[in-house]
Amino acid sequence: MMDIVDIGAAELERDAAAFGELLHACVHAGASISFVLPFGEAEAVAFWLSRVRPALVGGCLVLLAARTGEGRIAGAVQLDHDTPPNQPHRGEVRKLLVHPEFRRRGLARALMEGIEDRARELGRSLITLDTRTGDFAEPLYRSLGYQVAGVIPGYCRDPLDPAKVDSTTIMYKAI
Repeated sequence: MMDIVDIGAAELERDAAAFGELLHACVHAGASISFVLPFGEAEAVAFWLSRVRPALVGGCLVLLAARTGEGRIAGAVQLDHDTPPNQPHRGEVRKLLVHPEFRRRGLARALMEGIEDRARELGRSLITLDTRTGDFAEPLYRSLGYQVAGVIPGYCRDPLDPAKVDSTTIMYKAI
């Protein structure tokens, strides 16, 4: 049993180690989410506290987590809604993470459906995201109705092989 829950700044601070472990495990499993190896757990915790927590405090980010019945963090996703004045209708999905131990159970879909619901509650009608081209998340996004806007070649370093660069696919969905 998994619950998709909103996470505030205080809860993130309290559970920073668990969120760090989630991020660390995903990067070490090859997720292309801004980080490359070597990547330690202290770095992962620092990301949540220095980058995500201030945005939560500022009210410009939504963080959802998938929690097991025992309270373990099995996944997370963010919605950045800190948009300029000419884009109050848009939000950007960031860092969809599912711990490798919990994959293939529908958590990514549940997190995305939850973040879309939160985007609607915030009055957002357009969601954008990017994903490594050809990654396992791309078919998920397509199945949820996301359209491809384009592909940028050589966009980022591969997390497991920093000598390699990967393309990214930019996607969007009207909700």
